[in-house]
Amino acid sequence: MGASAYAQTCQGAADMDAPEQTALEAAAKRYFEMSARGDAAALKQNSIGSVAASFAGIETAVKENQAAFADAKATVRPPFLLIADGPEPLTRAEFLCGVFGKSGQTKDSAVFVLPNLPPGKYGVTILDVNGGHAAMTLTLVLQHAASDWKLAGFFPRSSQAAGHDAAWFTERARAFKAKGQNHNAWLYYREAIALSAPVDFMSTLATDKLYDETQATQPADVPVNGAALDMSAGGKIYHLTEIFLLAVGDDLDVVVKYQTADISNTAHTFQENTIVIVALVAKFPELREAFAGVVARAVEPSGRDYGSLVAMKDIK
Repeated sequence: MGASAYAQTCQGAADMDAPEQTALEAAAKRYFEMSARGDAAALKQNSIGSVAASFAGIETAVKENQAAFADAKATVRPPFLLIADGPEPLTRAEFLCGVFGKSGQTKDSAVFVLPNLPPGKYGVTILDVNGGHAAMTLTLVLQHAASDWKLAGFFPRSSQAAGHDAAWFTERARAFKAKGQNHNAWLYYREAIALSAPVDFMSTLATDKLYDETQATQPADVPVNGAALDMSAGGKIYHLTEIFLLAVGDDLDVVVKYQTADISNTAHTFQENTIVIVALVAKFPELREAFAGVVARAVEPSGRDYGSLVAMKDIK
């Protein structure tokens, strides 16, 4: 009740004051240039206090993406201005940006959902990064503080997986669906959604449509939303917790995670991984058509895991 009593408003570039839009775009370009130089120290100095106090994740992301950014050109998309009112953080701040129709989003709208957002004035700037190693986006969340836009979030994301974009994965997903291969379709649709949105907390008309298609193909026998799937193999029940697509170079693999008590005996864990991989492909033989290999990752309660890969051609 407390959170809903306060306003959460959004302005797109068309509704924004020109000086404010210019300032947001200039800050985004400045922070991208720092990233391209690998200047994490300057980014930290220009961050809000809570981000600067826990900067290791951003520093790692800067290092990992510097080579891709260094030789690339960044173009800033029209920004969004988010205003969260109230005396305390909003448990779930939802911002509806742009014009919505009777069926929901339109081609120019966007929705942002941010958990535990402190009151304030925020800018979301998305940069399309091209000409480097691969097409990418860099989403920067900026917070207005002391008459400047400070860094509050840093989210680089590839626009392709194994050299393919969201449209390719969508086309392939629909082809798998037409053949009744809903497990393949569901996995490819999920990758299409991931490549369509520059950040997980943003949705658009395109991602909403893909989400609807994904839900229509979601099989009943896959682990989702934290619910494990029990699979019998080798006289034992394995509790599968996640199944997802992973691009490794030019290959597409399927990854399955499962619960285990202990991974310290790696030889034994490798054997169990192999049992899980063989059983998974036997259960879902359509995976052979869509993936180059299967990765099983045994995860113990501490969160430590041990993974191994078997090429699809070697799974008998």
